Amino acid sequence: MGIFGRKNDTETATATATAVNPELAALTGEYTIDPAHSSLGFVARHAMVTNVKGTFLDFSGSLHLDGTDPSLSTASLDVTMDSIDTGSADRDGHLKSADFFKTDEFPTMTFRSTSAEALGGDDYRITGDLSILGVTRPLTIDLEFNGSARDPFGNERVGFEGKAELPRSEWGLTWNAALETGGVLVSDKIKLNFAISAIKNV
Repeated sequence: MGIFGRKNDTETATATATAVNPELAALTGEYTIDPAHSSLGFVARHAMVTNVKGTFLDFSGSLHLDGTDPSLSTASLDVTMDSIDTGSADRDGHLKSADFFKTDEFPTMTFRSTSAEALGGDDYRITGDLSILGVTRPLTIDLEFNGSARDPFGNERVGFEGKAELPRSEWGLTWNAALETGGVLVSDKIKLNFAISAIKNV
């Protein structure tokens, strides 16, 4: 059951106009991301030999889902950069410093979707503008729709899992250190991963 925009062709447009899936249409509405049941993480290669994982503990966001015209669905996310957590206070402090995120000057990272398409089944690809350090560049995220349900408290929920990769240098995150054995301390490629639960607004 899909919720994001399908590829824009005549056959799809005609099918959408003549037969809207009632289960899909029922999802239409505004949703708020539930941070208590969601996660936003990242992975970076360290010293060429291992992966270091981290997460952002403070973030908020919203979704607009349109079941009758999925191409109108949108997503937005705001992340508090001071909430970064890699399990090491020293490393977290370095990431917040002028070498990396400059959180005193740039306290928030944002994502605003611009388009989306269905890849088949429950797989989707959403593209949007990611802003870090005052630099805004496009980012593409692959998403899997996990379904919808009513929780024990009466909330209508939808769930997604997503992943993306980005070269951090394109957002001005260029700090590094050379290794004696060759290579660098921190990889340019960063992997992002998401687990999102969102509640339909009443």
